[in-house]
Amino acid sequence: MGEMDLAIQEFLIESRENLDQLDRDLIAIEKDPGSRETLDRMFRTFHTIKGTCGFFDFPRLETVTHAGEGLLCDLREGRLAWSLAITGILLELVDVVRRHLAGIERTGTELEEDDSFLVEALGRLRDRGHDTSGPPIVPGPGSIAAPARPVARAAAAATPFSGLAPASRGEPADGSPAASPSEGTIRVDVGLLDKLMNLVGELVLARNQIFRFTVDDHTSSIEGAVQRLSLITSELQEGVMRTRMQPIGNLWNRFPRLVRDLSLQCGKRAKIEMVGKATGLDKTVLEAIKDPLTHLIRNAIDHGIEFPEERLAVGKPAEGTIHLRAYHEGGLVNIEIHDDGAGVAPSRIKQKALERNLISPEQAARLDDRDLLRLIFQPGFSTAETVTSVSGRGVGLDVVKTNVERIGGTVDLQSEPGQGSTFKVKIPLTLAIIPAMIVTSGGDRYAIPQVSLLELVRLEGEDACRRIEWIQGVPLYRLRGELLPLVDLNRILGGAPPQPPAPGVDPVANIVVLQADNRRFGLIVTEVIDTEEIVVKPLAWQLKKIPIYSGATIMGDGRVALILDVLGIARTAGMNAQGGECACARSDVAADATRSFLLIGLGDGRRLALPLEVVSRLEEIDAGTVETTVNREVVQYRGGILPLVNLATRFGGATAPRDRLQVVVASDNGRDVGFVVESILDIVSATPEVRDLGNSPGILGTAVLQRQVIDLLDVPSLIHGPAATMKGA
Repeated sequence: MGEMDLAIQEFLIESRENLDQLDRDLIAIEKDPGSRETLDRMFRTFHTIKGTCGFFDFPRLETVTHAGEGLLCDLREGRLAWSLAITGILLELVDVVRRHLAGIERTGTELEEDDSFLVEALGRLRDRGHDTSGPPIVPGPGSIAAPARPVARAAAAATPFSGLAPASRGEPADGSPAASPSEGTIRVDVGLLDKLMNLVGELVLARNQIFRFTVDDHTSSIEGAVQRLSLITSELQEGVMRTRMQPIGNLWNRFPRLVRDLSLQCGKRAKIEMVGKATGLDKTVLEAIKDPLTHLIRNAIDHGIEFPEERLAVGKPAEGTIHLRAYHEGGLVNIEIHDDGAGVAPSRIKQKALERNLISPEQAARLDDRDLLRLIFQPGFSTAETVTSVSGRGVGLDVVKTNVERIGGTVDLQSEPGQGSTFKVKIPLTLAIIPAMIVTSGGDRYAIPQVSLLELVRLEGEDACRRIEWIQGVPLYRLRGELLPLVDLNRILGGAPPQPPAPGVDPVANIVVLQADNRRFGLIVTEVIDTEEIVVKPLAWQLKKIPIYSGATIMGDGRVALILDVLGIARTAGMNAQGGECACARSDVAADATRSFLLIGLGDGRRLALPLEVVSRLEEIDAGTVETTVNREVVQYRGGILPLVNLATRFGGATAPRDRLQVVVASDNGRDVGFVVESILDIVSATPEVRDLGNSPGILGTAVLQRQVIDLLDVPSLIHGPAATMKGA
């Protein structure tokens, strides 16, 4: 690639970034026309693109950007006042520039399209300000005041593009001093990042192989080298994954304009508020959720937000609000899209579902409000009387759900009639390297993504006979008072179906409790081997149409293991009945309202609870293996270093010396810690009302669990906060 080609590539990249900023500036200045800084920045952007187009000989692009620059110059000099028409035509100009840039990227030349209509429209707007025969157009209320000094319009400077656009460097076009460019970042080709990620994946596989080979070799020198290799590999993996992480704000930046344009098209008034724009996720995941989130925003405007007169009639402000929020929790990215519109009435959903024969009257009678709301994701379902060109509340939501689930995520709806609706989307941080549970069935190994794993249950002897119940040939397990439907993995894979144990046979059942689409079920496997990080490889074309597999990985011994698609298994087993009702059993408590907690004892009768979703493993370790660093105690664990926190001493108590330590391994946002406890008591599912009773650091709140007042641990603060030294171990 020659120097000119590289310069054009830099021009395209920087111009697109500047156009994205222009979109945001045009929406912002429409609400705050007095912002001189915003107006200057927009002027510099057009000036920069125009000047560079002259150098590269892109005459059409140069002409349209020159017309936009002239209009902005008149606004800066006070000859025009800002109006809705000006915003609209400048947004259209931005779209035209984008199309030309896309043409340049594909073919190296501009598009062969006539932009004279746009140049003439821009000229007519300017002529209105220059017309002295009629009433002058002067800045009025809500318009931009005249600047302190006029800025002369200059011809485009035919200078080569220097890598960073003047607009992005803050270099004014009027000759004032420019801000110094940032030296803290470099631009890296996406293809190079992808190659590095693939190499790191191969390194992780090699690390796993070496670790497996040294399991039976206790030579101290080899063990030390393997542990060092594991630590370096983990740090390198984390670093490369961070380079692929992008803030979700890169995607959200297009939504303010989307909301503005659709609001005008629908005759409504709406704004968008965004929280958590810095939340990072892998670029492949970011691309995968672009269309689903865009569709949910369109739905919120078209069929969520009411017309201004309707909102005023019920005491709401005329302008509706869409709240967009993103945050990390439990190794996932959570995205919430809330609108303060009319909401969705479950009774109306039931009526429409019956009209479209999506459910029978008998099924409708059994569905609660939550199940009825989930019908909105059924293909072809809509509560809209007419389908508009923008969207339909429910039309296409089955596609949204499918696309989110394709990357291992979930989407759910909560709505209150008259108050609005909230879509909750949960997606993984990355699709490249994931933690997984390795299990066997029929002599083969399979990987289950830990994002779907809730807990493990092993039943032996009498327990397996007594606690597994059979109803019409279907096995069920009574887990803490609830019937949990069981699916035999061997049967799903085409083997023999499960049978009640024969008399005199001592049965063993390994149950992996999973969650799919807000429904829990147990997967019966032959053996649970271990957990490890796996590198996700795409399936061969022969296997892509099999719904129970989502990918493949290479194990430490070089053999291939298939990655199970938990949602696909649930559907194959018949757990996707209408309304989300399980074919075997259904929970009486809304999954969103119920959480599972691990109860732990600290001695002296003290108890704590922590959310089960952050618990990775329960371990018992030899106290003699605990080592001390500068500020805390650690243990070598699974090829890495695990920091330890003794919860008894952390919260002002004391513990007696012990030979064996009970450790709860918890994880948050990729970081692990081992909580040393006195005892592990129970796992409970509840809908607690958490209260703040003047909690100390590390305590999230207080709730009633098992009829006892118990403090809830704030796991993220304990993991990411200041190091806590473990004493008395």
